Amino acid sequence: MSNWYKECSPVERKTFWASFGGWGLDALDVQMFSLAIPALIVAFDITKADAGLLSSITLFFGAIGGWFGGALGDRFGRVKALQITVATFALATFACAFVTSYNQLLVLKAIQGLGFGAEWACGAVLMAEIIRPENRGRALAAVQSAWAVGWGVAVLLSAIVFTFVEHEIAWRLLFALGLLPALLIIFIRRGIPEPRRATAKADQPPFWQTVAGIFRPEVLRFTLIGALFGTGAHGGYAALTTFLPTYLREVRQLSVLGSSAYLAVIIVAFFCGCIVSGMLSDRLGRRVNVTLFAGACVATVLIYIFAPLSNWEMLFLGFPLGFFSAGIPASMAALFSELYPAGVRGTGVGFCYNFGRIVSAGFPLLVGYLSDRIGLGPAIGIDAAFAYSLVLVAVFMLPETRGKVFEQPSSSTRS
Repeated sequence: MSNWYKECSPVERKTFWASFGGWGLDALDVQMFSLAIPALIVAFDITKADAGLLSSITLFFGAIGGWFGGALGDRFGRVKALQITVATFALATFACAFVTSYNQLLVLKAIQGLGFGAEWACGAVLMAEIIRPENRGRALAAVQSAWAVGWGVAVLLSAIVFTFVEHEIAWRLLFALGLLPALLIIFIRRGIPEPRRATAKADQPPFWQTVAGIFRPEVLRFTLIGALFGTGAHGGYAALTTFLPTYLREVRQLSVLGSSAYLAVIIVAFFCGCIVSGMLSDRLGRRVNVTLFAGACVATVLIYIFAPLSNWEMLFLGFPLGFFSAGIPASMAALFSELYPAGVRGTGVGFCYNFGRIVSAGFPLLVGYLSDRIGLGPAIGIDAAFAYSLVLVAVFMLPETRGKVFEQPSSSTRS
């Protein structure tokens, strides 16, 4: 950690670790599935398309969960909503260990997605409201970096389980470990005050009005631009990462990049990109930071795809590729939180971040379509560059929000 963490009060630190742990354990549960796909294909005699549907259903319901989970936090309180969402995805993952059919797994992955998307929205807004404004960008970017930690732990657990346990039951044991996030609920309930502005009151509107509140005239502009931002951020990442392994293997014929070393480079780069993005966001402002990272993404993708690089140069360039692509999502929680008033803050953050997840499903399809006509490399480069350009367009239409002080500050957050 840096100086900002040393400045935090005990409540701010406990809230940080609760949010960091929740997002990291989200990553653990989600990435465990991708690592178990080969075993699932054998266990249920399904196709790769069937396995892909399991992943898609998780992301789709994750987007819905993010929107409604954010509204749940607005209506009933951040801490309470965070407990519910962590329990949802942890128990759904654990239940996957006992399925006996593909359809059962499909239903549980949908439920897991609801909790997965909702947890991010609740945790991000809770952290945004607890942390002091001058540290908000760095703190929330550090929370985002927990994805890399959870991803790395999933890879490690998978390697251990599939090495020492028979494959027929190894995937079940892996999913059973998904219950670990439930332990976080115990931690969340101890010592973290509910932000006063997020506490439900008797005069609050019905839940459906909270869900639709982000389309009120006074905030509609932010919702539309935020949705465009989320589409570009997630679309660029999806366009790049979905077909990148195929490109490296079939076009570049770089088998070394399919090794664990390549995966390690991307994971470390993602973590570092989140941390640096947070620092720059608080020092230079939200708009300048996003502009720098989005522009760098466009340039790095084009170099990575079109430059005549050697195997080791491709491996080396994997670091800036992961680094810059991480910086954009790392900035979203702070920026989106600062756009909305308290009554719809969680709803707005959850919607803008997750709307892009649904739309981004079209970017890999576009890559596949273009690749049949202009080749896979150019298709990836054009698609990803276009998506990240949407981020640039969106950020130019948004106000600078760095250092924004939220309404009705709670004295309990500094205790």
